[in-house]
Amino acid sequence: MENNKAPVLEVTGLGIDFGGLTAVDNFSLSVYPGEIRGLIGPNGAGKTTVFNMLTKVYEPSRGSIIFDGKDTSKMDVVAMNRAGIARTFQNIRLFSKMTVLDNVKAGMNGRITYGNVAAILRLPGFRKQEKEIKESSMELLKIFGLEESAGLMAGNLPYGAQRRLEMARAMATDPKLLLLDEPAAGMNPQETEELMDMVRSIRDRFGIAILLIEHDMQLVMGICERITVLNYGMILSEGTPSEIQNDPQVIKAYLGD
Repeated sequence: MENNKAPVLEVTGLGIDFGGLTAVDNFSLSVYPGEIRGLIGPNGAGKTTVFNMLTKVYEPSRGSIIFDGKDTSKMDVVAMNRAGIARTFQNIRLFSKMTVLDNVKAGMNGRITYGNVAAILRLPGFRKQEKEIKESSMELLKIFGLEESAGLMAGNLPYGAQRRLEMARAMATDPKLLLLDEPAAGMNPQETEELMDMVRSIRDRFGIAILLIEHDMQLVMGICERITVLNYGMILSEGTPSEIQNDPQVIKAYLGD
């Protein structure tokens, strides 16, 4: 893929060891603004471990992560999120006993500038900012088709709606890069098709880059511009969907005949 812009994410030689066992090694990746990029591979290949390193849930043993032109070696989980990386998880992680609206508002916590005194006394600055946050949250819920569910408990939503809510909450942090970990897991074909349209819409509307892990090959091949294949913690192949589909190594290791 030709792109004259600087990558929003540039990973070089990334690796991590757990007790002498190498989980990921020599992983390199560039993701460009507005790109939808896929990361695939068999179960246990190290895909979620890569996401955990990119978000500093795990501290890499070696290699570098340059995000938005900045070295992230000194950043922790919170700093990475504030820098502009948001993610969803394999297993949905919502505040199940909070409302749908409050889940999204929680994602906007980093935008709050009022202090504790203003909040306790409900000063004008507090009320103004809370109004803005609610309006922005409702707009996100509308984009994700959840505005009618704003007052419901998040844990009472159907599975597909919970997946969408997790994406909406991630978008509430105003990211430059969105990491989606198996967003179509547990979805039926119609929900998967709707998800594909939604991912494209998010990219186009917000101009962000998206890196996704997914086992649904129809989704991956239909939406990703480039794909990286991981196997046993190392890159097996990289290319366009067509190149990946026709790579004999990939067919042998993952896609099947």
